[in-house]
Amino acid sequence: MNIDAADHAACDHQNVRKSHHSDEVKKNLTTRLNRIEGQIRGIKGLIEKDTYCDDVITQISATQSALNSVAKLLLEGHLKSCIVERIHEGDDKVLDEFLTTVQKLMKK
Repeated sequence: MNIDAADHAACDHQNVRKSHHSDEVKKNLTTRLNRIEGQIRGIKGLIEKDTYCDDVITQISATQSALNSVAKLLLEGHLKSCIVERIHEGDDKVLDEFLTTVQKLMKK
């Protein structure tokens, strides 16, 4: 699912920065996060049951991939709305902020 400017209204960056996601985007993200939460509980259960390590690691990898998908959706919406808006307002410092955010994601 792609997030475009219509789905993700402008961020308030002057006082309290907030994202304003459409109801559809919020529902999508929440559904994904609920699924991830279930995966985490499942991993905990595998460890408690002494499941073979490789099987647990496979589940951890799948969970990390799911989290990365959520981050990509958020990053896409952020770039297409908040970042573009702030650049149009002449705030070029937002590019450094964006690059720092990308670097944080790439460390994972």
